[in-house]
Amino acid sequence: MKQFLVFTEKEFYHIFRDRWTSIVLLLLPVLMIILFGFGITTEIKNTKFAVFDPSKDVSTQEIINKLQVSEYFSFEKNLADPNDIERIFKKGRIGFVIVFGEKFYQNLVQTGEAQILLIADGTDPNTASTLTNYASGIIREYMVDLNKGREIPYTIHTEVNLLYNPTLKGAYSTVPGVMGMILMLICAMMSSISIAREKELGTMEVILVSPMPPLLIILAKVVPYFVISLINFATVICLAVFVLDVPIVGSLWLLILISVIFIFVSLALGLLISSIVDTQIAALLFSVMGLMFPVIMLSGLMFPIENMPLILQGIAQIIPAKWYISAARNIMIKGVGISSIAKELIVLSVMAVFFIGLSLKKFKIRLE
Repeated sequence: MKQFLVFTEKEFYHIFRDRWTSIVLLLLPVLMIILFGFGITTEIKNTKFAVFDPSKDVSTQEIINKLQVSEYFSFEKNLADPNDIERIFKKGRIGFVIVFGEKFYQNLVQTGEAQILLIADGTDPNTASTLTNYASGIIREYMVDLNKGREIPYTIHTEVNLLYNPTLKGAYSTVPGVMGMILMLICAMMSSISIAREKELGTMEVILVSPMPPLLIILAKVVPYFVISLINFATVICLAVFVLDVPIVGSLWLLILISVIFIFVSLALGLLISSIVDTQIAALLFSVMGLMFPVIMLSGLMFPIENMPLILQGIAQIIPAKWYISAARNIMIKGVGISSIAKELIVLSVMAVFFIGLSLKKFKIRLE
């Protein structure tokens, strides 16, 4: 029995002597239950919508009010010109637009029919389909209430228009997200594990006593992953365009620019992780928990950020992949220019400078 207790104590010691392993073992279940319990939901709530209403009659106002009081929609603004619809979609502030026909209530009373056009952003086909279904359901409820006690019922026809992705192809949404995940995987995770392996095996000491300046040693470690990331980026783009039929509506050079900046951010994060940990397993666990897990769950790759609790929405703002995936989708699917993704460019550039500076400062260039 005493030997059993000794061996059990030894196992506990081996588990908890590595602080990063301990952190992962104790905190990962907490993070998973929070993310899966609060962050992951197929419901879409509080989507901002705009209205183009040339009629401005009692019936259109009642429909707008029904949409506004529902938990799914939040009224943003009235549009004076239908030409503004695509412009506000490209800004990314509106997820849904409802367009009423001319003389809506008058047509409903005189002919018994009226027309409504529902317009959604098809770059995320699941969200677009869900939003149009929600709105159609609310309009049907209004029509049922309107027809109570009537012998000849009124009919409101709803037409759906999905901008940028009318066929609801899932690849339009997933390809930019997968690009961000692949670049993060190659740059951050693999580079951090590679440098941690050198430290764990003791070969980093041999490298640091070489005549090569420390900065060149760091560059020599990250350049291969930079080149591999560019090759992977080119491969993914070719597969997306020629195999998956995902268009690049915007500028290819602008997409390359934002991708290169994101690669720099990812490489800096990998270098930062390798300067903190000393073992490969710790680098792997840290990368999974600190990088890959948030990229999958909180970047907008799988679930809309707007549906998450405010604290998770705040955390999402510091995840580089969130900004990259948003910019890549807008360039590839919406065809926006540099002015429309200026915010993403600035945020990623600031992150690149910050993490590169921090990782170089933290990287130990002297033997202890």
